[in-house]
Amino acid sequence: MSLPAAAESAVATAAAVRAGATTALAETRAALARIAALDPQLGAFQLVRAERALAEAAEVDARLAAGEDLPLAGVPIAIKDNIPVAGEPMLEGSAATSAAPSLADHEVVARLRAAGAVVVGLTRVPELCVFGTTDSVHGTTRNPWNPTRTAGGSSGGSASAVASGMVAVAHAADGMGSIRIPAANCALVGLKPGAGLVPAEMGADSWFGMSENGPLATTVADAALLLAVMAGRPALADVAPPDRRLRIGLAPGIPTPLARLDPRWEAAARRTAATLAAAGHEVVELALPYPADPLPVLARWFAGAAADAAHLGLDDRLLEPRVRAHVRAGRVLERLGALRPGPVDRLRARVTVATADVDVVLTPALAQPGPDAEGWHRRGWIANLRSSIGYAPYAALWNLLGWPAAVVPAGWHPEAAVPLAVQLVARPAADGAGEALLLAVAAELELLAPWERTASPAASTVV
Repeated sequence: MSLPAAAESAVATAAAVRAGATTALAETRAALARIAALDPQLGAFQLVRAERALAEAAEVDARLAAGEDLPLAGVPIAIKDNIPVAGEPMLEGSAATSAAPSLADHEVVARLRAAGAVVVGLTRVPELCVFGTTDSVHGTTRNPWNPTRTAGGSSGGSASAVASGMVAVAHAADGMGSIRIPAANCALVGLKPGAGLVPAEMGADSWFGMSENGPLATTVADAALLLAVMAGRPALADVAPPDRRLRIGLAPGIPTPLARLDPRWEAAARRTAATLAAAGHEVVELALPYPADPLPVLARWFAGAAADAAHLGLDDRLLEPRVRAHVRAGRVLERLGALRPGPVDRLRARVTVATADVDVVLTPALAQPGPDAEGWHRRGWIANLRSSIGYAPYAALWNLLGWPAAVVPAGWHPEAAVPLAVQLVARPAADGAGEALLLAVAAELELLAPWERTASPAASTVV
């Protein structure tokens, strides 16, 4: 049986639908066919909304016929299973959550639908979105480039769906790197907005303000379009390479003694810096003041999961052992006062000083290739902590500080047979200027060092 072609870009699809060259209904049928062919091997989707998606696609076509201008006209999209989608259960990767349907869409979902996107399904996450691998009692999500390895977490399902070409774009969310880690594993463009640009409103308190909703895409233009809709800022969709010389701070230093930087990941960062230097930007080596005491970020990670479990009314006995330990540690740390703002404020001041003379910070996206896909929900808490922190230590600082950060592909790791990537970070601004700058640099890298949009269907089926 021949496998279906990967999804066209969201920008191209929306333009074709608006022009009448295709329809939302036809695009949705094609996406459902891709999901049926590829997802049994990859495990990206928790739920596929076939009948409802087709009905909603027909409504989009009717809206277009009535003259509505829809920036995401007829674009099939996947939603991470950690925010409400009206009429569907929000399981968050857990056997302890309710199967009752959500009563209303999250504001981000509502904005995507209003723009003409068609929600074809909900994507898998690890239980309560806690870890950097995506597997649970509901199944294992695999990396389409190398299905023996994880797609990352916690937005692993969304990343696998996009990297395989089942859909062109997906919603994701990032509390400790959960957009950027899967993007790095799966050769995608992923962007965590700065605090306040996109409605967060996840769980009890969005992991004490660390979590943000954002896009996963195969192109910078698609990521920009999706972010523009999520943020309600149409100007963010107009992305182009920087129009001025930037100062790039290359920061390959390892954030924690629990991690070891693979030379391939460091080389990807240095090669990307050299590409930007050759384009006329100034590159300087930068030492980031990573905190010697990891407690401020760890406490919010643990206590955020505990707050979500309480918010959802979950029975601890039904949680996975690794997540149960995580939740209990969070409760203890919160009682001990480990969530005080002072250490975070002091860290923010140090990082602000250290980065004052650069426009963009450039780091490796990961320290190591993502681990094997299988069995993490059956392993202990410490094993999961060591894995997530050891292979993906570069993301969490920017959640703690609320700064925008993006990941773009940057080559191939031949020994691990997985993509490489780099992380770009900018200072936050209420008007989205930091996110716009990151998209501009990403667009320049896409032009100068292009990447393959999706994994080949043949690779996706090798398990």
